[in-house]
Amino acid sequence: MKVTEHLSNAKKPLFSFEILPPLKGQKMQSIYDAIDPLMEFKPPFIDVTYHREEYVFQKLDNGLHKRKSIRKRPGTVGICAAIKHKYAVDAIPHIICGGFSKEETENALIDLEFLGIDNVLALRGDAVGNEARFVPEPDGHDYASSLITQIINMNEGKYLDENLQNVAKSDFCIGVAGYPEKHFEAPNLANDLKYLKQKVENGAEYIVTQMFFDNQKYFDFLKTCREAGINVPIIPGLKPLTTKSQLINLPRNFHIDIPQELSDEVEKCTSKEAIKQVGIEWGIKQSKELIENGVPCIHYYTMSRHGSTYKILKSLA
Repeated sequence: MKVTEHLSNAKKPLFSFEILPPLKGQKMQSIYDAIDPLMEFKPPFIDVTYHREEYVFQKLDNGLHKRKSIRKRPGTVGICAAIKHKYAVDAIPHIICGGFSKEETENALIDLEFLGIDNVLALRGDAVGNEARFVPEPDGHDYASSLITQIINMNEGKYLDENLQNVAKSDFCIGVAGYPEKHFEAPNLANDLKYLKQKVENGAEYIVTQMFFDNQKYFDFLKTCREAGINVPIIPGLKPLTTKSQLINLPRNFHIDIPQELSDEVEKCTSKEAIKQVGIEWGIKQSKELIENGVPCIHYYTMSRHGSTYKILKSLA
């Protein structure tokens, strides 16, 4: 079932989750261990992130260095198939521009269609770790908006090879990312919203926000989107804070603000468990307020660790 159908059919706010693929060499059981406890809350869909390649430099016998591409977390498509089979819930793979040609993207989408996966989250993706800015593949997509156009073309039976005969149409529901505190590369929120609207006009059917810790950021973002004519569902994304280092790492890596009240409470903690409890209580407060304001769904970034998210949702039951 499509995400938009889940949202329109729901009688109360839904809860969905996002997980990371396991590191290369680990078993699928680590994913099941992360998901099993959360199935109590009947998630209609589970997102599986995609992590693009990284580059390492290996020293050769002649003293020169050779650049080698590695993927530390492969397996997104296979994980989605396994989740769909084991739990009978919709699994949503993240499809990114970075590291893929249009041909490779089309082939991945064909595989997903064969597996009965009919939702995707279309993202540009990040730059490679050692590059200052995002660089697309020579025959790849620069932006998520053009990736969306390719997916919509497949939904209309238009493939890259125009000579194909008797082609089947795909039927993907496309989600995209939204940034209540704006994308870090955008000069301002108005500019960021312009490109978000373009993604919706190109065919995106719902938006999932970047994590935020101040609900007012989401409410303001929602209002501004509606005023700009962006009328698709906007699902808020939450991440339970679990460590003191996240006070630095989350703002640095995701370009978000941590409210003073939350950081003050974390700074008072004298143990790791106390910090986790602060994060849980903050997540409960955020979740309750969002539900009271009629959000269609709350999406939790679990990082494949269920503990804090489970406790938050248990308190809402």
